[in-house]
Amino acid sequence: MEIAPARVAAAHAAIDPVFKDTPQYLCDGLVREIGRPVLLKVETLNPIRCFKGRGNSWFAHQCAKGARIVTASAGNFGQGTAYCGSRAGLHVTVVAAEKANPLKIAAMRHFGAEVVLKGHDFDAAKAHAAELARATGAAFLEDGREPAIAEGAGTIALELLRSATRPVAIYVPVGNGALISGIAAWTKAHAPDIRIIGVVPEQAPSMALSWRARKVVTTDRADTIADGLAVRLPVDVAVDFMLDHVDDMVAVSEARMREAMRLLFRHAGVAVEPSGAAGLAAILDAPRGDAPAATILCGGNLRPELLGDLL
Repeated sequence: MEIAPARVAAAHAAIDPVFKDTPQYLCDGLVREIGRPVLLKVETLNPIRCFKGRGNSWFAHQCAKGARIVTASAGNFGQGTAYCGSRAGLHVTVVAAEKANPLKIAAMRHFGAEVVLKGHDFDAAKAHAAELARATGAAFLEDGREPAIAEGAGTIALELLRSATRPVAIYVPVGNGALISGIAAWTKAHAPDIRIIGVVPEQAPSMALSWRARKVVTTDRADTIADGLAVRLPVDVAVDFMLDHVDDMVAVSEARMREAMRLLFRHAGVAVEPSGAAGLAAILDAPRGDAPAATILCGGNLRPELLGDLL
């Protein structure tokens, strides 16, 4: 997968304005609580409550009106594909796991996608989506493999580097790898001294295991509350790109993600899903210091049962 910084800049000029120029700031209460400056990039204040609209908008911008798209999603990517696809005149089918977040499923349908529930987890749903695309002649859109999705996600880094606060490291939640690939592509081209640190759940470590082994490593299970990061079968091209652009990968516990969610709600007033809190969870585990770190609050679509924990 090739991600050109020039195309990240082109994406920023073309994507739907509702997804870009999002808030980024140092939260004083959070800084006092954890003893380290943390630059928050808030990606939850848009119609789909997550960052996925950036890449989906850029991808849809390049598609012919009336094109048929099949994709797989744990929820947020499907919402982005549905929202942006319907506005571009595309016909979108999303395959999701049978146990996928019901609120995300409802949102995908609301935004105009046909939703098929198939498989016990995300990777099983993705296999079915690929078969469905072949059978119907539709284009198969795979998160983590399509460069336009990563290029759109890279616009987050373009905005972050405009901040008066310059982080020494950016902690990025890692699912299929499009978010960290796009952010790393832009950052390493314009500020190579900033460390890019990927974050996975301890219960879904395949992307970190693959990065460390320098080859794709699969796992039998990915049982984590962070459904957006629950990957068993990594995308090979995303792993390959990360090998040359990512400085480190860390894993965080379920308890740490819950703690990070509560801290963000208490001090920043932002309700984020576990995937969106994973970066802060990793910062909580990192050594303290005066140097600022940054993280992306990448999604705010919580399962109903997690609201009780948050509140």
